[in-house]
Amino acid sequence: MFTVPNVDLPPLCSSRFRPGPPGEQAQAASQFIADVIESSEVIKAEDLCVDRGKLCWVLYCDIMCLDYDGNILDACIIALLAALKNTQLPEVTVNKETCSPEVNLEKRQRLHIHKHPASASFCVFDDSILIVDPTAEEESLSTAHLTVVTDEGGRLCSVHKPGELQPAGTL
Repeated sequence: MFTVPNVDLPPLCSSRFRPGPPGEQAQAASQFIADVIESSEVIKAEDLCVDRGKLCWVLYCDIMCLDYDGNILDACIIALLAALKNTQLPEVTVNKETCSPEVNLEKRQRLHIHKHPASASFCVFDDSILIVDPTAEEESLSTAHLTVVTDEGGRLCSVHKPGELQPAGTL
């Protein structure tokens, strides 16, 4: 994978998070974002290749939550897409004599964004009530959470349902 997301949920964003290594929710969010990037083909690997099989860009995407009030996954996808749309990579060529990369900071190229995934998160109450875009309080009181990601063509990219409780089949 050439795009490596990292979701940071520091104590600054909510008193529910503690300092130290990433907690379970931050790790799960990071993995979910990585899965969405890969399954939706936001960026194709060949677009990040400078010299096929030898040199490529790796994008480290740090997403820091400043104010946690629930629905972190939708916010992370929006933030990541906005950042990727504004990313400009400098031109890189490989010197044939020295086989070393040469970076030209004067010439920059925007990333080609192939797909634009959009997510919608829901909380389930009593297996029959759905709340869209839940707050942290609604998440804590719900019996299940569900996030559905589709691209602009309506193609399903990902479904995320953490936890053990299975919502009713009517969803």
